[in-house]
Amino acid sequence: MLDFFTIFSKGGLVLWCFQGVSDSCTGPVNALIRSVLLQERGGNNSFTHEALTLKYKLDNQFELVFVVGFQKILTLTYVDKLIDDVHRLFRDKYRTEIQQQSALSLLNGTFDFQNDFMRLLREAEESSKIRAPTTMKKFEDSEKAKKPVRSMIETRGEKPKEKSKNSKKNKGAKKEGSDGPLVTSKTVPAEKSGLPVGPENGVELSKEELIRRKREEFIQKHGRGTEKSGKSTKSDAPKEKGKKAPRVWPLGGCANNAVLDYSTPTTNGAPEVAPPEDINLTLQIRGTGAGGQLQDLDCSSSDDEGATQNSTKPSATKGTLGGMFGMLKGLVGSKSLSREDMESVLDKMRDHLIAKNVAADIAVQLCESVASKLEGKVMGTFSTVTSTVKQALQESLVQILQPQRRVDMLRDIMDAQRRQRPYVVTFCGVNGVGKSTNLAKISFWLLENGFSVLIAACDTFRAGAVEQLRTHTRRLTTLHPPEKHGGRTMVQLFEKGYGKDAAGIAMEAISFARNQGFDVVLVDTAGRMQDNAPLMTALAKLITVNTPDLVLFVGEALVGNEAVDQLVKFNRALADHSGVQTPRLIDGIVLTKFDTIDDKVGAAISMTYITSKPIVFVGTGQTYSDLRSLNAKAVVAALMKA
Repeated sequence: MLDFFTIFSKGGLVLWCFQGVSDSCTGPVNALIRSVLLQERGGNNSFTHEALTLKYKLDNQFELVFVVGFQKILTLTYVDKLIDDVHRLFRDKYRTEIQQQSALSLLNGTFDFQNDFMRLLREAEESSKIRAPTTMKKFEDSEKAKKPVRSMIETRGEKPKEKSKNSKKNKGAKKEGSDGPLVTSKTVPAEKSGLPVGPENGVELSKEELIRRKREEFIQKHGRGTEKSGKSTKSDAPKEKGKKAPRVWPLGGCANNAVLDYSTPTTNGAPEVAPPEDINLTLQIRGTGAGGQLQDLDCSSSDDEGATQNSTKPSATKGTLGGMFGMLKGLVGSKSLSREDMESVLDKMRDHLIAKNVAADIAVQLCESVASKLEGKVMGTFSTVTSTVKQALQESLVQILQPQRRVDMLRDIMDAQRRQRPYVVTFCGVNGVGKSTNLAKISFWLLENGFSVLIAACDTFRAGAVEQLRTHTRRLTTLHPPEKHGGRTMVQLFEKGYGKDAAGIAMEAISFARNQGFDVVLVDTAGRMQDNAPLMTALAKLITVNTPDLVLFVGEALVGNEAVDQLVKFNRALADHSGVQTPRLIDGIVLTKFDTIDDKVGAAISMTYITSKPIVFVGTGQTYSDLRSLNAKAVVAALMKA
C-alpha cells in the first residue's frame, strides 16, 4: 500500500498528488529535496526518511520530479514499474501544458490524473501477483541423466588409453623439465644428427655420441663453477680485524659523524645547560591576516600558471583548420542526452576522480548523479557532451563542498560569551593525523581574534602528549603575553597527567574555564582506530557527558577510500555507544596535511559527501599561521585539472 504519490516541478510547484494515508507528505518530500536534490546526491533513486522509503524519478526534459512513498518495512516489487508508467503517461498526456514553461500556466492548468493513476496502480499490483507456476524439473530432463549413457556408448575403451598415454607423456615432460638446460643439450644434437627413431619415439645413441655429450656436460659444469668462483672472489674484500667500518650507501652523500652526534654534552661528568630556546617567532607566523582573519585556500601554483602560459603559445601557431574541425567534433545538435551518449565521458570522469584520490564508491555515485541529472535534457547546437558533463560535474562538486550547515566559530563563541559560559570544542580522529598540532593552530587563530583559550589535555594514553601541548602553550604565551592583554592570561594548559579518565578531565577543565572566565575550551583526545571498540566507547562517553558545542573530526588529505571508512565508523560508534535517543555525531571536519598532496584533493570530496558536514579548517603546513578556510571553487578547479 502506498502512502503517497506526488508530481512537482523543480521550481517547487506541486502539479498533482495522491494521498493514501491521512499523514501529510510535506515533511518527507521536503527532506528529499533538502538532502538529495539540492545536495546533488541523485545517483541512487531511493531515499529513507524515518519510517518511509521514498523512490523518485527525474524528468530533466520537462523539469519534473515524480516521488512515491511507502513504509520501509514493506517490500513492494511493483513500485519501479508504477513510477515509470506514471511518468510516461503524465508526460504524454499533459505535454502541451508543461512545455509552456511558465509558472502561471502550471498554476492555472488542471491535471485530472486520479482515474489514470488508480488504473495504473491496479495494473501494477495485479502484474506483481500474477506469476507463472514453477514446475519441478524432472531427472530425465537434466544433463546428469544423459551424461553416463553417452560416455558409455560413444567413448567406451578409448579415453582411458588416451589418458594413460597423455599421463605418460606429461610425466616424461616433467622429468625433462626438471633437468633444465640439459634438455636442450640432449635434443639439439639428436635432431641435427638424424639418428634412427625407435618404435617408442626414442633416439638410439652410439658410444661416440654419448662420449661427446658427456664431454659437453662436463664443460658446461666446469664453466659454471669458474663463473661462481669468480663472482665470489670479486665480492670478497679484505676486512680489518677489530674494527667495523661504517656502511656507505650509494648516492647517500657524505655524512659527518660529528654532525650526527646529538647526545648531551658533558663537562666534568655533569651535563651542560642548554641555552634558552628563542621563541621570538612573531615575524614568522603572523600570516592569518588582519584581525586574525583566515585566508582562503589556494590550490593553484606558479608552476601550473607557467605551464599553462607555455602551452597556450604553441597552440596559437597551429593551423586554424584542424582547430575548427576539432571544435565541431562531438557536437550535439539540439537533441536530448541519453545514457549511451554520456557513458564514455562518465567513465573517463570516474577514472579521473579516482586518480585524484576520491573514494571509488563516491566517484561512482557522483557520476550516477550527474547522469540522472542530465538524462533527457535537451542540449544546444554548439554544446559538446564532454563540456556539458564536465560543467554539470563541477556544479555538483561545488554544491557538495557547500553543505547544509555552515560552522561559524567566531559567531558561536560571541554568543556563548553573552551567556557567560565557555565554548567547548572536542577534537577526535585516528592516530597520527595531527590533532594536537592543528589544535595549536586553531588556538593561535583564536588568540589573534582576542579570545582566551584553555587547552584540556585529555590524551592520557600517548607518551609525550601532555608535554607536546605544554610546549605549544609556552610558545603561544610568548606570542601573546599577559602584558599585552591587561594582565589577563590568554592561553593555559589544563592537565592531570597520564592514565586518568578522559571524560572526567574534560569535565573538570570546563568547570575550571567557567570559573576562571576563559572563552574557549579546546579538548584534545587520544588517537584511536575506528575499529577499536573500547576506545570508541570512551570517546562516546566523553562527548555524551560533556556535551561540547562542536565536535571536529581531524582527518588527513592523503587518504582515499580510508576516509569513508573512518567517518562512517566514527559516526556509527558515537551513535551506538552514546546511550541516548538523539546521539551527538561529528559536526565538522579539519583536513590536515593539505600541502603534501599537490592537486589530489579528492579526500575533501569524500569526507564531505559521506557526512554532509562542512570542512571548517584546512591545515597547510607546520607553523601556526598555516591554517586556511576551504575555498570550494579552488578545490574543484584543482580536482578537475587534467
